[in-house]
Amino acid sequence: MKPKHIKIAVTAAVLALALGGLFYSTLAEGTEYYVHVDEVMTDPAAWQGKRLQLHGFVVDKSIFVKPQTLEYVFQIQNKGSVVRASYTGIVPDTFKDGSEVVLKGNLGPNGFAVEPNGVMAKCPSKYVEGQPGASRK
Repeated sequence: MKPKHIKIAVTAAVLALALGGLFYSTLAEGTEYYVHVDEVMTDPAAWQGKRLQLHGFVVDKSIFVKPQTLEYVFQIQNKGSVVRASYTGIVPDTFKDGSEVVLKGNLGPNGFAVEPNGVMAKCPSKYVEGQPGASRK
């Protein structure tokens, strides 16, 4: 091989390794799993420490809040499985007993720690079949 070809091959290898490393580190930090409470609670240890978007429903009468600190402790459930969650911050207006939520954060030994701005409460359906004013197609 000529010295010019060796330089080109080495440069291409270095670039490929750099791009591969950048790609890997970007994916490793940004990977987030979207899972339901029942899926996580079948094997909680397997999910601990991973970034999750946890989907479930707020358990009735489980929301406790310290008004001065905006610390929330509540439970969410899906298909009979329940997990305790904690959050500090302002929650959406639609966050209440029975509401459908998606929480962003990490599962730990004391439950699910929700990250800042990590509570998304879904709005209930505006139109329910069979009720007055419901839309019909």
